[in-house]
Amino acid sequence: MTPLTFEIGLNSFGEVATDGGRVLSDAETVRLLVEEAALAESSGLDVFSLGEHYRPGHVDSAAAVLLSAIATATGRIRLGTSVTVLSTNDPVRLYHDFSTLDAVSDGRAQLVLGRASATESFPLFGYDLADYEQLFEEKLDLFMRLQREETVTWSGAFRAPLAEQLLRPRMGDGGIPTWIGVGGSPHSVIRAAGYGLPMMMAIIGGRPQRFAGHVTLYREALKQAGHEAQPIGQHSLGLVADTDEEAVETWWEYWQPVVSQAAEERGFYKPTRERYEAEIDHGALFVGSPETVARKIARTARDLQLSRFDLKYDIMHLPRRARARTIELLGREVAPRVRELLAKESVHG
Repeated sequence: MTPLTFEIGLNSFGEVATDGGRVLSDAETVRLLVEEAALAESSGLDVFSLGEHYRPGHVDSAAAVLLSAIATATGRIRLGTSVTVLSTNDPVRLYHDFSTLDAVSDGRAQLVLGRASATESFPLFGYDLADYEQLFEEKLDLFMRLQREETVTWSGAFRAPLAEQLLRPRMGDGGIPTWIGVGGSPHSVIRAAGYGLPMMMAIIGGRPQRFAGHVTLYREALKQAGHEAQPIGQHSLGLVADTDEEAVETWWEYWQPVVSQAAEERGFYKPTRERYEAEIDHGALFVGSPETVARKIARTARDLQLSRFDLKYDIMHLPRRARARTIELLGREVAPRVRELLAKESVHG
């Protein structure tokens, strides 16, 4: 990675927006995402990605379908997932979905595969949470074989076996760019390195620099496995506005109730204003003016040896105008400024 090729993208979890105080319907939000992806492309961003959730207020449950719609509305931006819950997807179905997306988009499809932090998909699709780790391990093995081999003969514990199976439409040689999503588990880091796959770190709280040990472990594990260096990315939350004050106040209004609910459901810390401002100052929230956000991304990219940064820009009921302004500013002002800062550090480093 050179500073000029540093990638900046957007992540959406399909959270419903508001417009003039009115909550958009699910269908309106789906169409809004197509518009926002087109805006991301025209603003100069590199990647637009969707998550996978099965809960009220989220419309990202069929990412491949929505990304195919986005593919017809765009021509350059790469299209992927911020997380695909591989544990509860069938690898053959997933291959077909994304080989078709790759064909429709003329080679722009990619994936981030994860085990799931939200577990609604397990009962929905009839899987046992007790098999959490084994499901992911087995399905990752099959999915990567489907991408890397012309015909596949395979058997496992959780799906029917395959005998000399050839899938159509075919992906290109080696498959599509496939990242492994990593939270706090070193085992996930080693898994990504073992397959020679890029690593996407989901950093949603605390100092991003605490993941430096993961980066070192990943680099060493790649070498031990005989793989070349691979890209490292970061996914974090935030909002960009014209001023720091506007960004801080807007994000707090919509972030605070979401995190309050998560604290009740999953034991997270309760979102005090003091902790919120600490997350903006030196933690994992990227909230502020273009200059503030650009400097924080550049600093984090240097410390963690990143080649890609994805901003999750939507949060429940955030007004569509604030979403659009974040997209415009991230692409037109933040991204070029980040590359400028990294280039200066490279020259003087």
